[in-house]
Amino acid sequence: MTTVAEDSELAGLRDALGLLKDREQVAQRLLESSARHSFDPDKELDWDAPVEDGKWFWPPELVSLYDTPLWRRMSEEQRMDLARHEAASLASLGIWFEIILMQLLVRHIYDKSVTSAHVRYALTEIADECRHSMMFARMIQKGGAPTYPVTRLNHNLARVLKTVSTTPGSFACTLLGEEILDWMQRLTFPDERVQTLVRGVTRIHVVEEARHVRYAREELRRQMVTAPRWERELTRVSSGEAARVFSLAFVNPKVYTDVGLDRREALAQVKASGHRREVMQSGAKRLTDFLDDIGVMRGVGRRLWKSSGLLA
Repeated sequence: MTTVAEDSELAGLRDALGLLKDREQVAQRLLESSARHSFDPDKELDWDAPVEDGKWFWPPELVSLYDTPLWRRMSEEQRMDLARHEAASLASLGIWFEIILMQLLVRHIYDKSVTSAHVRYALTEIADECRHSMMFARMIQKGGAPTYPVTRLNHNLARVLKTVSTTPGSFACTLLGEEILDWMQRLTFPDERVQTLVRGVTRIHVVEEARHVRYAREELRRQMVTAPRWERELTRVSSGEAARVFSLAFVNPKVYTDVGLDRREALAQVKASGHRREVMQSGAKRLTDFLDDIGVMRGVGRRLWKSSGLLA
Protein backbone atom coordinates (compact mmCIF):
# COMPACT_ATOMS: atom_id res chain seq x y z
CA MET A 1 0.00 0.00 0.00
CA THR A 2 1.02 3.64 -0.35
CA THR A 3 0.68 5.68 2.84
CA VAL A 4 0.47 9.47 3.13
CA ALA A 5 4.10 9.55 4.27
CA GLU A 6 5.20 7.44 1.31
CA ASP A 7 3.27 9.69 -1.05
CA SER A 8 5.86 12.43 -0.65
CA GLU A 9 8.56 10.00 -1.76
CA LEU A 10 6.79 9.68 -5.13
CA ALA A 11 7.08 13.41 -5.82
CA GLY A 12 8.75 14.15 -9.12
CA LEU A 13 7.45 11.07 -10.90
CA ARG A 14 6.04 11.71 -14.34
CA ASP A 15 4.34 9.99 -17.25
CA ALA A 16 3.64 11.05 -20.84
CA LEU A 17 1.16 13.66 -19.56
CA GLY A 18 3.70 15.32 -17.27
CA LEU A 19 4.41 15.37 -13.54
CA LEU A 20 2.10 13.35 -11.32
CA LYS A 21 0.04 15.57 -9.04
CA ASP A 22 0.21 15.26 -5.28
CA ARG A 23 -2.47 12.80 -4.21
CA GLU A 24 -3.49 14.74 -1.10
CA GLN A 25 -3.73 18.06 -2.93
CA VAL A 26 -5.94 16.54 -5.63
CA ALA A 27 -8.20 14.97 -3.01
CA GLN A 28 -8.44 18.22 -1.03
CA ARG A 29 -9.55 20.14 -4.13
CA LEU A 30 -12.13 17.47 -4.90
CA LEU A 31 -13.44 17.62 -1.34
CA GLU A 32 -13.81 21.40 -1.63
CA SER A 33 -15.65 21.00 -4.93
CA SER A 34 -17.92 18.36 -3.37
CA ALA A 35 -18.81 20.77 -0.58
CA ARG A 36 -19.82 23.41 -3.13
CA HIS A 37 -21.53 21.27 -5.77
CA SER A 38 -23.28 18.21 -4.34
CA PHE A 39 -26.97 17.50 -4.74
CA ASP A 40 -29.75 15.63 -3.00
CA PRO A 41 -31.84 14.24 -5.89
CA ASP A 42 -34.83 13.69 -3.59
CA LYS A 43 -34.99 17.44 -3.00
CA GLU A 44 -33.51 18.83 -6.23
CA LEU A 45 -35.86 17.04 -8.64
CA ASP A 46 -39.64 17.18 -8.92
CA TRP A 47 -40.51 13.51 -8.74
CA ASP A 48 -44.25 14.23 -8.49
CA ALA A 49 -44.46 16.09 -11.82
CA PRO A 50 -46.30 14.11 -14.52
CA VAL A 51 -44.49 12.55 -17.46
CA GLU A 52 -44.50 15.10 -20.31
CA ASP A 53 -46.36 14.14 -23.47
CA GLY A 54 -44.32 14.32 -26.65
CA LYS A 55 -40.94 14.36 -24.91
CA TRP A 56 -38.22 11.74 -25.16
CA PHE A 57 -36.61 9.80 -22.33
CA TRP A 58 -33.32 9.75 -24.26
CA PRO A 59 -32.14 11.81 -27.26
CA PRO A 60 -33.18 9.95 -30.42
CA GLU A 61 -29.67 10.20 -31.93
CA LEU A 62 -28.35 8.18 -28.96
CA VAL A 63 -30.93 5.39 -29.33
CA SER A 64 -29.23 2.25 -30.61
CA LEU A 65 -31.39 1.81 -33.74
CA TYR A 66 -31.30 5.46 -34.83
CA ASP A 67 -30.92 5.91 -38.60
CA THR A 68 -31.17 2.18 -39.38
CA PRO A 69 -33.67 0.72 -41.89
CA LEU A 70 -35.68 -0.62 -38.96
CA TRP A 71 -35.77 2.83 -37.33
CA ARG A 72 -37.11 4.34 -40.54
CA ARG A 73 -39.96 1.79 -40.55
CA MET A 74 -40.91 2.47 -36.92
CA SER A 75 -43.63 4.92 -35.98
CA GLU A 76 -42.68 7.98 -33.92
CA GLU A 77 -44.55 6.47 -30.98
CA GLN A 78 -42.54 3.23 -31.21
CA ARG A 79 -39.27 5.17 -31.49
CA MET A 80 -40.09 7.13 -28.34
CA ASP A 81 -41.07 3.93 -26.56
CA LEU A 82 -37.73 2.36 -27.50
CA ALA A 83 -35.93 5.45 -26.15
CA ARG A 84 -37.84 5.08 -22.86
CA HIS A 85 -36.84 1.43 -22.53
CA GLU A 86 -33.22 2.12 -23.49
CA ALA A 87 -33.07 4.87 -20.85
CA ALA A 88 -34.22 2.28 -18.30
CA SER A 89 -31.66 -0.20 -19.62
CA LEU A 90 -28.83 2.33 -19.27
CA ALA A 91 -29.98 3.33 -15.79
CA SER A 92 -30.07 -0.36 -14.79
CA LEU A 93 -26.54 -0.80 -16.16
CA GLY A 94 -25.46 2.32 -14.28
CA ILE A 95 -26.77 0.98 -10.97
CA TRP A 96 -25.02 -2.37 -11.50
CA PHE A 97 -21.79 -0.60 -12.35
CA GLU A 98 -21.95 1.84 -9.43
CA ILE A 99 -22.49 -0.99 -6.93
CA ILE A 100 -19.32 -2.61 -8.31
CA LEU A 101 -17.47 0.72 -8.15
CA MET A 102 -18.40 1.29 -4.53
CA GLN A 103 -16.92 -2.08 -3.60
CA LEU A 104 -13.74 -1.37 -5.58
CA LEU A 105 -13.33 1.97 -3.80
CA VAL A 106 -13.75 0.35 -0.39
CA ARG A 107 -11.07 -2.20 -1.30
CA HIS A 108 -8.79 0.60 -2.52
CA ILE A 109 -8.89 2.53 0.77
CA TYR A 110 -8.93 -0.46 3.13
CA ASP A 111 -5.19 -0.28 3.89
CA LYS A 112 -4.80 3.50 3.68
CA SER A 113 -4.74 6.18 6.34
CA VAL A 114 -8.31 6.93 7.41
CA THR A 115 -7.40 10.56 8.14
CA SER A 116 -6.00 11.25 4.66
CA ALA A 117 -7.86 13.50 2.23
CA HIS A 118 -7.51 10.71 -0.34
CA VAL A 119 -9.58 8.34 1.80
CA ARG A 120 -12.05 11.06 2.81
CA TYR A 121 -12.70 11.83 -0.85
CA ALA A 122 -13.18 8.13 -1.67
CA LEU A 123 -15.83 7.96 1.06
CA THR A 124 -17.43 11.13 -0.35
CA GLU A 125 -17.55 9.51 -3.78
CA ILE A 126 -19.14 6.38 -2.34
CA ALA A 127 -21.85 8.57 -0.82
CA ASP A 128 -22.36 10.22 -4.24
CA GLU A 129 -22.70 6.82 -5.90
CA CYS A 130 -25.28 5.70 -3.33
CA ARG A 131 -27.41 8.73 -4.20
CA HIS A 132 -26.91 8.17 -7.93
CA SER A 133 -28.04 4.55 -7.73
CA MET A 134 -31.20 5.52 -5.85
CA MET A 135 -31.80 8.37 -8.31
CA PHE A 136 -31.50 6.05 -11.32
CA ALA A 137 -33.87 3.55 -9.70
CA ARG A 138 -36.49 6.26 -9.15
CA MET A 139 -36.09 7.42 -12.75
CA ILE A 140 -36.74 3.88 -14.02
CA GLN A 141 -39.87 3.64 -11.90
CA LYS A 142 -41.07 7.07 -13.04
CA GLY A 143 -40.68 6.10 -16.69
CA GLY A 144 -42.73 2.94 -16.25
CA ALA A 145 -40.25 0.65 -18.03
CA PRO A 146 -38.89 -2.49 -16.36
CA THR A 147 -35.39 -2.84 -14.94
CA TYR A 148 -32.90 -4.55 -17.23
CA PRO A 149 -30.29 -6.56 -15.30
CA VAL A 150 -27.14 -7.73 -17.06
CA THR A 151 -26.83 -11.40 -17.99
CA ARG A 152 -26.11 -13.90 -15.23
CA LEU A 153 -22.69 -14.51 -16.82
CA ASN A 154 -21.73 -10.84 -16.69
CA HIS A 155 -23.19 -10.52 -13.21
CA ASN A 156 -20.95 -13.33 -11.98
CA LEU A 157 -17.91 -12.13 -13.95
CA ALA A 158 -18.27 -8.82 -12.11
CA ARG A 159 -18.41 -10.73 -8.83
CA VAL A 160 -14.95 -12.10 -9.67
CA LEU A 161 -13.70 -8.70 -10.89
CA LYS A 162 -14.61 -6.84 -7.72
CA THR A 163 -12.98 -9.55 -5.61
CA VAL A 164 -9.64 -9.97 -7.39
CA SER A 165 -9.11 -6.75 -9.39
CA THR A 166 -5.80 -4.98 -8.86
CA THR A 167 -5.80 -1.24 -8.17
CA PRO A 168 -4.90 0.02 -11.68
CA GLY A 169 -7.37 -2.43 -13.20
CA SER A 170 -10.09 -1.15 -10.88
CA PHE A 171 -9.56 2.47 -11.89
CA ALA A 172 -9.34 1.63 -15.61
CA CYS A 173 -12.68 -0.17 -15.38
CA THR A 174 -14.09 2.72 -13.36
CA LEU A 175 -13.28 5.16 -16.16
CA LEU A 176 -14.76 2.82 -18.77
CA GLY A 177 -18.09 2.84 -16.98
CA GLU A 178 -18.07 6.54 -16.21
CA GLU A 179 -16.76 8.36 -19.27
CA ILE A 180 -18.94 6.97 -22.08
CA LEU A 181 -22.16 7.52 -20.15
CA ASP A 182 -20.89 10.95 -19.11
CA TRP A 183 -20.40 11.92 -22.78
CA MET A 184 -23.97 10.86 -23.58
CA GLN A 185 -25.40 12.64 -20.56
CA ARG A 186 -23.63 15.88 -21.51
CA LEU A 187 -25.64 15.76 -24.72
CA THR A 188 -28.84 14.92 -22.84
CA PHE A 189 -29.25 17.47 -20.04
CA PRO A 190 -29.35 20.58 -22.31
CA ASP A 191 -31.69 18.88 -24.85
CA GLU A 192 -35.16 20.43 -24.54
CA ARG A 193 -36.71 17.51 -26.45
CA VAL A 194 -35.99 15.29 -23.41
CA GLN A 195 -38.17 14.85 -20.32
CA THR A 196 -37.41 17.49 -17.67
CA LEU A 197 -36.84 14.82 -15.02
CA VAL A 198 -34.33 12.94 -17.18
CA ARG A 199 -32.50 16.18 -17.93
CA GLY A 200 -32.32 16.89 -14.19
CA VAL A 201 -31.00 13.41 -13.42
CA THR A 202 -28.30 13.67 -16.09
CA ARG A 203 -27.30 17.19 -15.00
CA ILE A 204 -26.72 16.05 -11.41
CA HIS A 205 -24.81 13.01 -12.57
CA VAL A 206 -22.58 15.00 -14.94
CA VAL A 207 -21.63 17.58 -12.29
CA GLU A 208 -20.79 15.02 -9.62
CA GLU A 209 -19.25 12.49 -12.00
CA ALA A 210 -16.68 15.02 -13.21
CA ARG A 211 -15.01 14.76 -9.79
CA HIS A 212 -15.11 10.96 -9.89
CA VAL A 213 -13.41 10.94 -13.30
CA ARG A 214 -10.67 13.29 -12.06
CA TYR A 215 -10.02 11.12 -9.00
CA ALA A 216 -9.85 7.92 -11.08
CA ARG A 217 -7.65 9.44 -13.78
CA GLU A 218 -5.10 10.81 -11.32
CA GLU A 219 -4.94 7.52 -9.44
CA LEU A 220 -4.65 5.44 -12.61
CA ARG A 221 -1.77 7.63 -13.82
CA ARG A 222 -0.01 7.06 -10.50
CA GLN A 223 -0.62 3.31 -10.60
CA MET A 224 0.63 2.91 -14.18
CA VAL A 225 3.92 4.57 -13.13
CA THR A 226 4.41 2.79 -9.80
CA ALA A 227 2.82 -0.67 -10.27
CA PRO A 228 5.03 -3.66 -11.14
CA ARG A 229 5.22 -4.70 -14.77
CA TRP A 230 2.96 -7.74 -14.33
CA GLU A 231 0.23 -5.53 -12.88
CA ARG A 232 0.46 -3.03 -15.74
CA GLU A 233 0.20 -5.88 -18.26
CA LEU A 234 -2.78 -7.34 -16.42
CA THR A 235 -4.44 -3.91 -16.45
CA ARG A 236 -4.07 -3.69 -20.23
CA VAL A 237 -5.74 -7.05 -20.74
CA SER A 238 -8.43 -6.66 -18.07
CA SER A 239 -9.48 -3.21 -19.28
CA GLY A 240 -9.72 -4.50 -22.86
CA GLU A 241 -11.87 -7.42 -21.75
CA ALA A 242 -14.01 -5.07 -19.66
CA ALA A 243 -14.49 -2.88 -22.74
CA ARG A 244 -15.66 -5.89 -24.73
CA VAL A 245 -18.17 -6.91 -22.03
CA PHE A 246 -19.34 -3.33 -21.50
CA SER A 247 -20.02 -2.77 -25.20
CA LEU A 248 -22.16 -5.92 -25.33
CA ALA A 249 -24.06 -5.04 -22.14
CA PHE A 250 -24.62 -1.39 -23.03
CA VAL A 251 -28.18 -1.96 -24.22
CA ASN A 252 -30.08 -5.02 -23.03
CA PRO A 253 -31.49 -6.83 -26.12
CA LYS A 254 -34.77 -7.39 -24.27
CA VAL A 255 -35.66 -3.75 -24.95
CA TYR A 256 -36.36 -4.67 -28.58
CA THR A 257 -38.86 -7.42 -27.82
CA ASP A 258 -40.46 -5.24 -25.14
CA VAL A 259 -41.37 -2.65 -27.79
CA GLY A 260 -42.57 -5.22 -30.31
CA LEU A 261 -39.46 -5.58 -32.50
CA ASP A 262 -37.70 -8.70 -33.72
CA ARG A 263 -34.67 -9.06 -31.48
CA ARG A 264 -32.40 -10.72 -34.04
CA GLU A 265 -33.19 -8.17 -36.73
CA ALA A 266 -32.66 -5.28 -34.30
CA LEU A 267 -29.33 -6.62 -33.05
CA ALA A 268 -28.11 -7.21 -36.61
CA GLN A 269 -29.00 -3.66 -37.64
CA VAL A 270 -27.37 -2.13 -34.56
CA LYS A 271 -24.20 -4.12 -35.29
CA ALA A 272 -24.19 -2.91 -38.92
CA SER A 273 -25.02 0.70 -38.08
CA GLY A 274 -22.29 3.19 -38.93
CA HIS A 275 -24.09 5.83 -36.89
CA ARG A 276 -24.11 3.64 -33.78
CA ARG A 277 -20.44 2.78 -34.21
CA GLU A 278 -19.63 6.49 -34.49
CA VAL A 279 -21.67 7.30 -31.36
CA MET A 280 -19.93 4.65 -29.27
CA GLN A 281 -16.45 5.54 -30.51
CA SER A 282 -17.09 9.26 -30.03
CA GLY A 283 -18.28 8.56 -26.49
CA ALA A 284 -15.14 6.56 -25.75
CA LYS A 285 -12.59 8.74 -27.58
CA ARG A 286 -11.61 11.00 -24.68
CA LEU A 287 -11.05 7.90 -22.55
CA THR A 288 -9.20 5.86 -25.18
CA ASP A 289 -6.90 8.82 -25.96
CA PHE A 290 -6.10 9.13 -22.25
CA LEU A 291 -5.48 5.39 -21.82
CA ASP A 292 -3.25 5.44 -24.89
CA ASP A 293 -1.24 8.35 -23.47
CA ILE A 294 -0.54 6.59 -20.16
CA GLY A 295 0.38 3.23 -21.69
CA VAL A 296 -2.77 1.14 -21.19
CA MET A 297 -3.55 0.68 -24.90
CA ARG A 298 -0.88 -1.84 -25.82
CA GLY A 299 -0.62 -5.40 -27.09
CA VAL A 300 -3.50 -7.78 -26.42
CA GLY A 301 -5.36 -5.07 -24.51
CA ARG A 302 -5.47 -2.79 -27.55
CA ARG A 303 -6.75 -5.63 -29.73
CA LEU A 304 -9.52 -6.32 -27.22
CA TRP A 305 -10.48 -2.63 -27.23
CA LYS A 306 -10.69 -2.72 -31.02
CA SER A 307 -12.84 -5.87 -30.92
CA SER A 308 -15.21 -4.10 -28.51
CA GLY A 309 -16.01 -1.53 -31.20
CA LEU A 310 -15.13 1.34 -28.84
CA LEU A 311 -11.74 2.01 -30.46
CA ALA A 312 -11.51 2.94 -34.14
